[in-house]
Amino acid sequence: MPRCSAIIVTFNSAESVVACLEALAKEDCEIVVVDNASHDDTISRVQAFAERWPLQLLRISCNLGFGAGANHGARAASGNVLLILNPDTIAEAGAVKAMIGCLDSTGAAAVGGSLIANDGEPQRGFAFRTLPTLSGLLCEVLLINQVWPRNPVNRRYRCLDADYSRQQEVEQPAGACLGITREAWVSLDGFDPQFRPVWFEDVDFCKRLLASGRTIVYCPAARFRHTGAHSVGELDFVRKQTYWYENMLRYANKHFALWKRAVLRAGIVWGMAIRWWANVFGRRPLGATREEASRAYINVALRALGSGVAYYAYRVEPPAQGKSNS
Repeated sequence: MPRCSAIIVTFNSAESVVACLEALAKEDCEIVVVDNASHDDTISRVQAFAERWPLQLLRISCNLGFGAGANHGARAASGNVLLILNPDTIAEAGAVKAMIGCLDSTGAAAVGGSLIANDGEPQRGFAFRTLPTLSGLLCEVLLINQVWPRNPVNRRYRCLDADYSRQQEVEQPAGACLGITREAWVSLDGFDPQFRPVWFEDVDFCKRLLASGRTIVYCPAARFRHTGAHSVGELDFVRKQTYWYENMLRYANKHFALWKRAVLRAGIVWGMAIRWWANVFGRRPLGATREEASRAYINVALRALGSGVAYYAYRVEPPAQGKSNS
């Protein structure tokens, strides 16, 4: 059975990373922690754990983004299977063994685990999805999914009607828990580091993996408890909106035809106009002032239009201390 290397990209993950490491220590796999310039106690807690259990700790002085951080860890890892795992994801007993067994028995190039929420149920709509289509993204940016969450397009995109107890081929498991054969990872040069600091790097990888003729499976026996969004929650509203839509457009630029990219850009502009109107005349979004929300929506709309004004007037840089995925 191939040896597994678990790669964990951290940023201010002190509250969650030790539980993740404790669980992995019971799974008999190599552990590689890549820290994206945390400024909390993440480093000291990982170092304290390393006194009891061998691991590699790769410290990065600035934020490389989640994708580039994972690439950094993969180069240092020695396993034939690379398990990309978020620091707030905890393997249940036998989870890693189940993932490797699933890869062996199916011949797949990648496998996604069953992500379990606090209520003990699978994270339906998140654990795996189909690859984004123009209609799926338009339903998101135009707020159709918020008004009608179980519309047919969203149900298909988020696999809301899937049987999560059944092993099956899927298109896009969540990057929070993704096992990949080293052969497939190397052949595709890992994650595209241009998707920074976070979002759509895993989607892009799965798209390229499937395009190469390989398969991806979902393994319900590989159970991982997952909290989610512990690092993303630290982003302010402007950055969160900007990074999400920038990387959505980056994905579309790589994989959509020109006319589809144009329609998506128009849809984003209309979606931001709807959000701006609701923010000014209705309810502001949670966690943001009306001013912050307006700035975010204008920023995203200008970027979707490809306006140089967006670059100069509404430029949003990643935080100096970095950010990693969760």
